[in-house]
Amino acid sequence: MTKLRVGLLFGGRSGEHQVSITSARAIAKSLSVESNINKYQVEPFYIQKDGTWQAGEIAQQVLESGVPLPSQSSSSQLWNLPTTASSMDVWFPILHGPNGEDGTIQGLLTLMQVPFVGSGVLGSAVGMDKIAMKTAFAQAGLTQVEYMTVTRTQVWSNPCIFSKLYDEIDTTLGYPCFVKPANLGSSVGIGKVRTRQELETALENAASYDHRIIIEAGVVARELECAVLGNDQPRASVVGEIIYNSDFYDYETKYTDGCSQLIIPAEIDDVISQQIQEMALQAFAAVDAGGLSRVDFFYVEATKEVFINEINTLPGFTSLSMYPQLWANSGIAFPELVDTLIQLALEQESPSKPE
Repeated sequence: MTKLRVGLLFGGRSGEHQVSITSARAIAKSLSVESNINKYQVEPFYIQKDGTWQAGEIAQQVLESGVPLPSQSSSSQLWNLPTTASSMDVWFPILHGPNGEDGTIQGLLTLMQVPFVGSGVLGSAVGMDKIAMKTAFAQAGLTQVEYMTVTRTQVWSNPCIFSKLYDEIDTTLGYPCFVKPANLGSSVGIGKVRTRQELETALENAASYDHRIIIEAGVVARELECAVLGNDQPRASVVGEIIYNSDFYDYETKYTDGCSQLIIPAEIDDVISQQIQEMALQAFAAVDAGGLSRVDFFYVEATKEVFINEINTLPGFTSLSMYPQLWANSGIAFPELVDTLIQLALEQESPSKPE
C-alpha cells in the first residue's frame, strides 16, 4: 500500500509560532500510531519567524525538540521553497494567527494545486477578520452582542475627533467593553476596559496591531464552545465550557497549564446545547469554512440568551486545546480526528456526487 505524503506545515510568522510547533508535534504523534502509520508518511515543513521555509532534518529537529530556530536568514531566501514541497500529496497546515489562518498560506497552497486541510482562502480570511466575520454572522441572522468598528486613523486623529469617538462608545456600548484588533488571533492585543482612561489605552494598543478595530459590549455570561467537522455536510460536537481564573480569556490564560479549565460536556440544558450546535453549523456555512472550525459563544444564563462570539477556522491542536477534546468527548479520538481531516481535504479536492 502506497502511503500518502502529508506535508505538515508549522511555525510561521505570527505571535503564535510556539503554539503552532506544539500543535504540529501532537499531530505528528497521532499520525505515527498503528491506525495511521501505514496510511501516511509525514514530511515536516517548518516556517521560521522570518518566513524562511525549512524541510528535512532541520524541520524534523524542530518538530522533535519543540524549540524554534532563531531568525538568521536573508530576505533573498524567503521564496525559496524546499524542493520536496512539490512532491506532497496533501498538506496539513497548522499555522495559527496572521500568515497562517488568514487565507495567505491557503492561497499559496491553492496555487500549488494540492489539497490541504481546513478552510480555503475565503473561509480563512473571513473567519480571521473579526469585522468581516461579524458582518457574515449578521447576514446569517446569528445573534451577537452590540459592537462598533473604528479605524486607526480615528484613534490617532486630533483631540476633537477622538473625543467624539469616545463619547459615542460610552453611549452605545458602555462599560465594561472589549477592544480587539480586527485581524489577530488567540486574544492578542485584546483589552477589557471599565473606564474612559482604560478605553483610550486599549484603543492605542489595538491600533498598534491593526488599522481596523472592533469594540464589543461586555456581557455577564458563560463561555461555551462547539467544534465543527466536515465539508458540505458538517457535524457539530458536544458543547464545552471554559472556566478561567483571569479577568478574561487572554493569550496567557489560554496557553498556560492550570490557568483555565475545560468542562466537557458543558452542564447546560439540552435545548441550549442543541441551539448552540445549530448556530455553530450556521456560522460554519456563513463564512464558507471547510474541514474544521471551533465556534465560541456567550450564554447569559439569567435570560437564556445565546450570543455567537467568533469562529476559529484553524483552532489549536495542543494538549490543552478545546477542539480535539470536544471531539474526543463526542467519540472521535485524536488519531481518528487527524485522519478524518486529511480525508476531508482529499474529498474537498475531488468531491463526489451523493448517490
